[in-house]
Amino acid sequence: MNEANANAQTGAAAFEALLRSQRVWDVELPHFDPERAPAEPTELFHAWFADACAAGQPEPHTMQLATVDEDGLPDVRTLMLHGAAGGAWHFASHSGSRKGRQLAARPQAALHFYWPALARQIRIRGTVTTAPPAEAAADLHARSTGALAAALVGHQSEPLGSVAELASASEAAWDHAHRQPDTEVPTWTLYELTANEVEFFQGDARRRHVRLQYRRDGEGWSNGLLWP
Repeated sequence: MNEANANAQTGAAAFEALLRSQRVWDVELPHFDPERAPAEPTELFHAWFADACAAGQPEPHTMQLATVDEDGLPDVRTLMLHGAAGGAWHFASHSGSRKGRQLAARPQAALHFYWPALARQIRIRGTVTTAPPAEAAADLHARSTGALAAALVGHQSEPLGSVAELASASEAAWDHAHRQPDTEVPTWTLYELTANEVEFFQGDARRRHVRLQYRRDGEGWSNGLLWP
């Protein structure tokens, strides 16, 4: 065996040992009684989000967005939640970004929240639509100067020549955002995912996880338990 292969095997073994040494949910976990769940999922989402904030969960407003590309291959990334009401969840991005192009071609997506401080996760699937431009502009200008600066940089998902090029564009965008905080960004798009399925997962140290799934049923919702 040559030295490169030996080093690779040693590294793989060290990784395997480190991976298997990790523990999850090394805290007292909350109880979740699905019999007391509300009739629609947004109310429960609001309650669980408040619980995550109270538990000190870092960045509870971040989530994973999964889409499908033109070849039918899945794609996923982490981004921020912008709102949740009436069975719909909101997020934003440039229309020309990779996710924007994918959603324009195939407007179905999934969201995933994971809050390990409480051993809770939420899975959401549904159809995505775009809000009117005025709502997208209002959403952007309600956020921080940094958010506007990042939007003004643009070119999201396009090839980048160098880190220096990014630094220069970012510096100019920050200056622009400070001088003109009401600047419009035409490509900035507010998306709304209207859910047809929402699953709430409460982890249990003995692996007796509680999974409650809501499914849209006409104008309302039905729900039921899933095996863990």
